[in-house]
Amino acid sequence: MRQAYSIIGRAEQGARLSATEALVLANVDDLPRLMGAASVVRDRAYPDLVSYSPKVFIPLTQLCRDVCHYCTFAQPPRRGQQAYLSAEQVLAIARAGAEAGCHEALFTLGDKPELRYKTAREQLRALGHDSTLSYLIEMAALVLHETGLLPHLNPGVLSHDELLKCRTVSVSQGMMLESTAQQLCEKNGPHYGSPDKQPGIRLACIAAAGSTRVPFTSGILIGIGETRLQRIESLLALRELDEVDGHIQEIIIQNFRRKPGTRMQDAAEPTLEDQLWTIAVARLIFGSRMHIQAPPNLMPDALPQLIAAGIDDWGGVSAVTCDHVNPEAPWPELDKLNEASARAGKQLTARLPIYPDYVSRMDKWLDNSLHTPVRRCLDAEGYARTDRWTPGADTRVPDLRSAKSTVSGKSGINVLLDKAMRAARLSEQEIARLFSARGSAFNDVCMMADALRHEVNGDAVSYVINRNINYSNICYFGCGFCAFSKGRVAENLRERGYKLSLQEIQRRTQEAWQRGATEVCLQGGIHPDYTGDTYLAIASAIKEVQPDMHIHAFSPLEISHGAETLGLSLTDYLRELQQAGLNTLPGTAAEILDDEIRQIICADKINTQQWLDVMRAAHSIGMKSTATIMFGHVESPLNWARHLLHLRDLQEQTGGFTEFVPLPFVHMEAPLYRQGRTRTGPSYREALLMHAVSRLVLYPHINNIQASWVKMGKEGVKAALQAGANDLGGNLMDESISRAAGASHGQELSSTEMAALIRAVGRRAVQRTTLYGRPERSDQYAQDESLIHCA
Repeated sequence: MRQAYSIIGRAEQGARLSATEALVLANVDDLPRLMGAASVVRDRAYPDLVSYSPKVFIPLTQLCRDVCHYCTFAQPPRRGQQAYLSAEQVLAIARAGAEAGCHEALFTLGDKPELRYKTAREQLRALGHDSTLSYLIEMAALVLHETGLLPHLNPGVLSHDELLKCRTVSVSQGMMLESTAQQLCEKNGPHYGSPDKQPGIRLACIAAAGSTRVPFTSGILIGIGETRLQRIESLLALRELDEVDGHIQEIIIQNFRRKPGTRMQDAAEPTLEDQLWTIAVARLIFGSRMHIQAPPNLMPDALPQLIAAGIDDWGGVSAVTCDHVNPEAPWPELDKLNEASARAGKQLTARLPIYPDYVSRMDKWLDNSLHTPVRRCLDAEGYARTDRWTPGADTRVPDLRSAKSTVSGKSGINVLLDKAMRAARLSEQEIARLFSARGSAFNDVCMMADALRHEVNGDAVSYVINRNINYSNICYFGCGFCAFSKGRVAENLRERGYKLSLQEIQRRTQEAWQRGATEVCLQGGIHPDYTGDTYLAIASAIKEVQPDMHIHAFSPLEISHGAETLGLSLTDYLRELQQAGLNTLPGTAAEILDDEIRQIICADKINTQQWLDVMRAAHSIGMKSTATIMFGHVESPLNWARHLLHLRDLQEQTGGFTEFVPLPFVHMEAPLYRQGRTRTGPSYREALLMHAVSRLVLYPHINNIQASWVKMGKEGVKAALQAGANDLGGNLMDESISRAAGASHGQELSSTEMAALIRAVGRRAVQRTTLYGRPERSDQYAQDESLIHCA
């Protein structure tokens, strides 16, 4: 046994076990040691989550040419009964699933029944098809296009060409290997008389799925007459295939359930210990990255133990349809599954039928026609989007903060929170993990950010009375997220191009001053006629009519453009702007400060280093600026982490940023979204986490975190104020950029409305200047007594 324990130890340390080493595990009965090692291996890749796929089960036909002696799903034809679900029946099931929040349409059916049954051939002809597979492909396409559910197909053994055909209408496919034990196919074996259960045939199909780049599900069925050694041999056969193409997404360890009316109705079922042993051994054989799954409805009283044995996924779970393969075993309710997962220290998380590992490489693993439907369902980590909230839309916000915190004080998330509270610099991976917080961990992150906000800012929530002046919407840059620009990407976008005159800019400035504004915020497209003199003229014109108005204008893109057109250094040009009256810079044009992402969303714009160089130059002459992030399109939490670290590092050097402003991507009219190339903005959870995590990561260098009421809406802003934010920005007379992208939260929020919103969360409203001082005009123009006080 010393050799066996040495092998377990090697696996626990991350070593790949050889086939010889894996086979030694067949003789190990020390279940606690196996499970302990398996948990360690699993947690190396999946420390916090256990996933499941919200699905509907569509049994397209229960006819099958095979006769497995434990199966009640396959049924012979019955006189007068239809052999296939009609299109109307398929759509009814799918629509019920979509309404219930499912993402997966699991098509299950018997293997090629038309090769055995005349009835199948006749009914297929009546449906306009010559094969079950042809009809399956039509129904999968129908469900995808009519409901948005993502098809996962289980049609049995397929050829290379058949797999390719299915690939055009499904995001994943699957077939259980069940076992490589040849005796199971011999007389009196459970697979006797089932030609498609021959191990060699099934392995060939699984191999073909790899060569056709199909994200694939497989696994083994235990307790049907195989030995433990044969289970390991089956797992090794699957590992060998996966190591060629990397196409096997998950390994299912499914326990046999005896069913009345079958030849195996009196057979012994595998014990819980046997199931746990097999899961643990599978985890040690496949290592950390493979997803190991056990159906929760087949051992519903042992859910925490299944997690402890090494699984990280529950498979498909349906609130709409039963498990047609195991109809005697109802799905556990999600509340029960969530509680059991929490007891095992994991957060239950919804996923798609294609796992995040494969979503991130969809160019390889998905047919091009499926990219957009998948993106519509995604969150930033590649899991399922579980709410219907989108930035800028007038939709109800979900309640994410009702669950009590159950995370241990020694958990990974809490260790990171403690580190952040000590003002330590977090790594990219640590920040990305904070962004992955869900459930009770999400609550912990938000509560810690709120506590830090209170420590830094007290109970004051500040805002500035300002006016947006977007001087032109004509731009020769091609930013794929921008619906405001009327340049070369604007063919189908709303509104005509315009360019404001200096006189109109002056008029709007004077009107803003008369209404109590202390700031004008000016930005616009890069008009082909504009030079650095244009921006100098705008600043001078404003100061000419209103010398006391604070000019907050020109992103690093305009500054870079202006300096280049005049042949000046950034510092010299900024000094000229400062002399002309420019006071501070807005931190827009940052988008995502990671050139990997900028190449996708704004390839012709300034790069990350150029943006930082402009801000460094501005800060060097005493000109303050804000900083922003525009998130929720094509990037991931790792890109967010890089962005925040760039800002933190520059702020440590210059101290020039006054605030950080998260700007959730408003997708509705954005060109990249209309082309199907982005997500639908951040999820509500992600939007709140951006405020919370930025508070933690940027502490103690940037003290003000702003929430955008235009993007978040009033209810979203209230939640952000309890997740680290302390500022609401401006009331934005004439806000038009978000509105052009499809936002519906209005163009202006009055001082009275601001105050009411702030008081609704038990905080104190504070009118401020752009630089967070006390405005001299607040006592004259404030519409609410509570607004004239300054923290």
